Amino acid sequence: MPFADFLAGSVGGAFGLTVGYPLDTVKVRIQTQHQYRGVWHCIRSTCKTEGVRGFYKGISMPVTTVSLSSSVVFGTYRNVLQCLGQLRHGSVDVRPAKLDIFLAGLAGGLMQVFVMSPADIVKVRLQCQVVPTRALAAGSPKPKYRGPVHCLLTIAREEGVLGLYKGAQALALRDGPSFATYFTTYSIICDQLSAPGQTSPEWKVVLLAGGLSGMCGWFVGTPMDVVKARLQMDWMGERKYRGFFHCITDSVRAEGAGVLYKGLGLNCARAFPVNMSVFAMYEVVIRLLRPPPPNASGGA
Repeated sequence: MPFADFLAGSVGGAFGLTVGYPLDTVKVRIQTQHQYRGVWHCIRSTCKTEGVRGFYKGISMPVTTVSLSSSVVFGTYRNVLQCLGQLRHGSVDVRPAKLDIFLAGLAGGLMQVFVMSPADIVKVRLQCQVVPTRALAAGSPKPKYRGPVHCLLTIAREEGVLGLYKGAQALALRDGPSFATYFTTYSIICDQLSAPGQTSPEWKVVLLAGGLSGMCGWFVGTPMDVVKARLQMDWMGERKYRGFFHCITDSVRAEGAGVLYKGLGLNCARAFPVNMSVFAMYEVVIRLLRPPPPNASGGA
């Protein structure tokens, strides 16, 4: 895995996570809990009962692991792209076809699931665990999880090591197509808005392409994001779902097909600044560590 892509993916991923985490917490709560009437009700309730810190619950483990998972995504993407260039065109420096970019993004999204799934289930459970502020805490039941490490160990002890991979099937079906769409959209926008022969997109193009590609990726990935979150939360109380397909059918039967796009607006609102930040930081690090190849097109 090229060092430049590894480091650039790590920095970009960590920066993007920090930017978008509060909206991610709201999104997860809306997808998995029914006491909220909407986005603003969830935000007001969280502020009232938990304060600003409530929006950042569970962030320490994702920050720790997102650097690794993002480096896996971007590194796998770049390596697969080079392999496809060698196999299909006889050179790693040839301008990649859009199909190559799509397949490389798909591979990157699938590969990160092995790293991301344990951290993701910890994040979701901590985000959905309401811990009142000190002023409201008198008489409140003690939270089940005391922090990310305790949550990780508790899940492994109570549900087995495979419990850390609950929802991994939905996570793979979310991240594979989502990252394939993500990288392909980024490349198309950069190509369309860059002058012929330009080796690297301008910064305004990077920011716009990064934000829009993130929104497109979440449009594709939101249905499986809902299923993943519900499967991950299912073991916190009485089990409701017998498995992946039962979760889909039961959710659609109970709440209609629109439930699969619950949180889409929040995902898209969060995706633009997050992925604008991710690609901006990625491009900064890449341009610092290596010059662009002579036939480069569209950044990532």
